[in-house]
Amino acid sequence: MISGEAEPFDRFAQWGRLPARLLLFALAALLLASALVPIEAGKQDTPTAGFVDALAGGEQAKAAERPRDDDLALYDRVIERIGKGENYYTVTAEEHRRADYPLRPGVAVRLPTLAYLLVALGDKGQGAEVLVPGELLAALALLAATLWAWWRRLGEEPGGARYQRIGTALMFLGASLGLNRYYFVLHELWAGMLLALAFGLHRPGRKWGASLAVAALALAIREHALPFVMLMAAMALWRRDWKEGAAWSALVLAFCGGLAWHMHLVAEQVLPSDVEGPDWLMLRGLSGWLSNVALSSNLRFLPHFLAGPLVVLMVLGWAGWKSPAGAFATLLYLGYGLAFMLAGRVDNFYWGAVIAPAMFIGLAFVPMAAKGLWRASLSA
Repeated sequence: MISGEAEPFDRFAQWGRLPARLLLFALAALLLASALVPIEAGKQDTPTAGFVDALAGGEQAKAAERPRDDDLALYDRVIERIGKGENYYTVTAEEHRRADYPLRPGVAVRLPTLAYLLVALGDKGQGAEVLVPGELLAALALLAATLWAWWRRLGEEPGGARYQRIGTALMFLGASLGLNRYYFVLHELWAGMLLALAFGLHRPGRKWGASLAVAALALAIREHALPFVMLMAAMALWRRDWKEGAAWSALVLAFCGGLAWHMHLVAEQVLPSDVEGPDWLMLRGLSGWLSNVALSSNLRFLPHFLAGPLVVLMVLGWAGWKSPAGAFATLLYLGYGLAFMLAGRVDNFYWGAVIAPAMFIGLAFVPMAAKGLWRASLSA
């Protein structure tokens, strides 16, 4: 149980009365707004097949299936064709034209990493109709590694040991969507799980090599992982840990070179008749942030007036934990939240899967954060 006295790892309990009251007021307004703002789903809504259905693979899972979304069907066809030896960029260009999808700008075409990994794991483009053992084993191994990493990190962070069980359980809740076979070809699903693992493996200034390697794989799958890597670099440099900062910075530079080569290869396939993608700068505001996270996680089962405030409370919990993990997560999730407010269309909701899994851990710290904030607001 958490005592009534302020703990050294309770960030808000150390605040002065005026800042605490201002934050309480802002928090109350944000919670109210998040309960009223609708969760917007695009033309491709999220499936309702849950964790048990994803594992079952039997009649219960088949009953929960629905026709493939257009994006996922396109990835299925690409995987099937490169599995037969065809060139990724040639295939992707042809499939984009067939589906009337844009080839410009070059980032409209996904990086090839996941497609080749899924071919290696045994996916031949069967999509949701067959549960491929290689993919399932990879998803289970990634989930197990992520839970283990967070169990260890919570036990080592200031005050985290008392939250190990609830924090790991919440990590499981956030990560279990990674076992949903419907999304096995979705880049954001794997990138988000890999980033959750990289975050759990990281020990600032001590152990960061494994975290760097895992984050590099996430970045090779989806460029939306770049803010995570850049924040790792920035915080290492802020700590004057020059070696780690240089390593994360080198990863950023290497990725920029790889992305430039990817866009060059895409450009070679572009024809004058190919369509250009619509603008991603949509300024959706609070709805963009809440919708992306809620629809890309198990919060999708809840009504919007509950799902929205829970997203806000996740960030509050992380912000209230005075620890290296708490500081990093707060900046990370606020940064992605701002990005989702500014960029992304309604049907880009799945971008939220890049950050959603580990966000759930923040709920474990909400009672401490709320208590510390209230205590500080009443201080003399």
